[in-house]
Amino acid sequence: MRAHRERLLKILAPLGVAIVALCAWQAFVELWKIPPYIVPSPVRVAQTLVGDRALLLGSLGVTMEIALTALALAIVIGVAIALLFVQSRWIEMSLFPYAILLQVTPIVAIAPLIIIWVRDTRVALILCATVVAIFPVISNTTLGLRSVDPGLLNLFRLSRATRWQTLWRLRVPSALPYFFGGLRIASGLALIGAVVAEFVAGTGGQGAGLAYQILLAGIQLNIPRLFAALVLIAVAGVAMFAATVALSRIALARWHESEMRHDA
Repeated sequence: MRAHRERLLKILAPLGVAIVALCAWQAFVELWKIPPYIVPSPVRVAQTLVGDRALLLGSLGVTMEIALTALALAIVIGVAIALLFVQSRWIEMSLFPYAILLQVTPIVAIAPLIIIWVRDTRVALILCATVVAIFPVISNTTLGLRSVDPGLLNLFRLSRATRWQTLWRLRVPSALPYFFGGLRIASGLALIGAVVAEFVAGTGGQGAGLAYQILLAGIQLNIPRLFAALVLIAVAGVAMFAATVALSRIALARWHESEMRHDA
């Protein structure tokens, strides 16, 4: 019963805050008669979402395709690098600083170079988003592969387990909670990287993403459409985060305490 109330509260509490915030926003715009080209009301934004749904949803599909492809690449490459790091401390100490360097370099600084070097704009955008999203996967997975129980590690050594057996049966299961923690962060960063790369590239036309719609709406002072595009980006980010949370729960719920339900 208590667990059911907590799950219900997790849904109702944020929903209540959202309703209060939207009502306050609507009241503020109506009372102060703010023109829509400065701050549109939530009703006006909702009307724009419905009226421009074909344009906005098409652009959302382009942005999500870039973000999801970049996230998939970040997972594959990031896990491979983490597995390489765990094989040798020398390898990790030699290469990990370059992963940090890649993370702290602003994507707006290197995105123009990637776009110039890569002829295909879509591939360039995916690479930019991958650069943004890959570091949490590398760092968290590496930490998880290193964070094994010393007693279990000694037991595997006494049992003369091979390096592959130790990796697959001990290190990988121990790293899963860390990996999913990094995946939650990387999912949002992939979407941010896709949007920022689109801003830098300034791609337009039929294959334009939401970033281009935001730029175009700002130039045309179509602020309701700008807000509508921002709402779609926010919803997409929440959906990606929720998907990673669901995957973590499916993978860990039966055996790891971080996802096990404790009914009281």
